[in-house]
Amino acid sequence: MTAFVARRLLGVLAVLLVLSVVVYATFYLAPGDPARLACGPKCDPEQIRRVRAQLGLDEPVYVQYWHFLTGVVTGHDYSTGTGVRHCDAPCLGLSFQSDQPVMDLIVQRLPATASLAAGAMVLWLVIGIGSGLLSVLRRGGVTERVLTWITLAGTATPVFISGIGLLMLFCAYLEWLPFPTYVPLTDDPEQWAWNLLLPCLALALLESAKYARLTRSSLLETLAEDHVRTFRAYGVGERAIVGRHALRGALAPVIALTAADFGSMFGNAMLTEAMFGLPGVGQLLVHATRTIDLPVVVGLVMVTGAAVAIANIVADVLYAVADRRVALR
Repeated sequence: MTAFVARRLLGVLAVLLVLSVVVYATFYLAPGDPARLACGPKCDPEQIRRVRAQLGLDEPVYVQYWHFLTGVVTGHDYSTGTGVRHCDAPCLGLSFQSDQPVMDLIVQRLPATASLAAGAMVLWLVIGIGSGLLSVLRRGGVTERVLTWITLAGTATPVFISGIGLLMLFCAYLEWLPFPTYVPLTDDPEQWAWNLLLPCLALALLESAKYARLTRSSLLETLAEDHVRTFRAYGVGERAIVGRHALRGALAPVIALTAADFGSMFGNAMLTEAMFGLPGVGQLLVHATRTIDLPVVVGLVMVTGAAVAIANIVADVLYAVADRRVALR
């Protein structure tokens, strides 16, 4: 197990290095001038030149990239125009727009996104696995057909449609909930939970449909195996077979899909944050992309990539725990 995790962590470092190179190369192929955006529309060419030197944009691309990597490790962001700009490691560079450490900007926005992601993941796993399990237990009846239609509708409904529908239903029409405004967990846990309920539910409804269908198909496949038929021959009840034996084996692909969806979830999370006004990293990424703030974009990509890679390592371990036939190699 230790050797497996060590090998995967080395792979994570290689993936992050490749990601940073790709983002840097893509950035310099994109149109726009970060120095002009940072300086403002009224700057003359001389002012733009000084800003470009201050940000280190007058150096070759490979030198800027090396300074970025050095800043991650040592906490220094080097610039030939103004000497050495300091920040605590790992700072992931300094923002072109605010001159603040990128890590500080991400840490400020991370609680909102982490709250949304964790809440949505719990909801979609509960709703998805529960719906899939119920449709197998009630297969061949009205319940299975209703759940099948609901999951199909959930898969086809974009997150902004479900979000608007939830807002209109629970906030405007029924008035059961206030319009969401993000409240930090440390300030008021109860208000934090109530204000995140609708955003998490909007994001979870889209994902839970996939998990319901996957759980149902995996359970039906597991129930057709030989050891399940042996349990039936010994007189074990159907509910006990599904709940105690078949479900554990059927959860292995669900775990793998959860790790894969952890990365794609950030795209839908950006839409959800914009719709509900959550101050998360999604809004930070949109603003950084619009203003061509390279350090912020690269920092967010690396943090997101690290989270996805670590989630896949955890998924591999849980995969082996859920299905003992799988060995870690």
